[in-house]
Amino acid sequence: MEEGAAQGVEKQKTELEKMLAGELYESWDPELISMRKRARRLLRALNQETTEEDREQRRGILGELFGTTGKEVYVEPPFFCDYGSNIHVGENFYMNFDCVILDCARIDIGNTVFCGPKVQIYAATHPLVASERIKGPELAKPIKIGNHVWLGGGVIVCPGVTIGDNTTIGAGSVVTRDIPANVFAAGNPCKVIKTIDP
Repeated sequence: MEEGAAQGVEKQKTELEKMLAGELYESWDPELISMRKRARRLLRALNQETTEEDREQRRGILGELFGTTGKEVYVEPPFFCDYGSNIHVGENFYMNFDCVILDCARIDIGNTVFCGPKVQIYAATHPLVASERIKGPELAKPIKIGNHVWLGGGVIVCPGVTIGDNTTIGAGSVVTRDIPANVFAAGNPCKVIKTIDP
């Protein structure tokens, strides 16, 4: 009788599970704090490796920091992220100086993606209603960036956005909604300027 009753009880989600499911979660949860501390330690090591000779060392740190990577991954220091483990990048990835990825949700970046300096990719968000927001719990929405994408300098990619293959986003753009494949898009908010013949 007790066993049957126990089976009927749904297991309560951890704050990490809530975060990755796009539900309200408490960022001050001890498991999440521990994960962020791990990322800070690896970022310190990554950002100290500043010469061309340090590239191989940086690749090793990125392999430990990121959830998955291709073989050819270059991130110029300084670089910052929340967890690292929710970032998944493909082959031939390049990210220039002073970029930020807030990876409270999964960030998928395809093959041969180039990011200019100061690119910011934000999965993190908060409730729009102030009375909910001030309670503290946060939200996150996954981001997907396709293959052969170029994000110009200073581009901001907002939570929940998908950018299609072969697309270029102009410098300084704020990407607030999905952008299709094979286009040049720019502006704030970012919008399609023209189609690029693949």
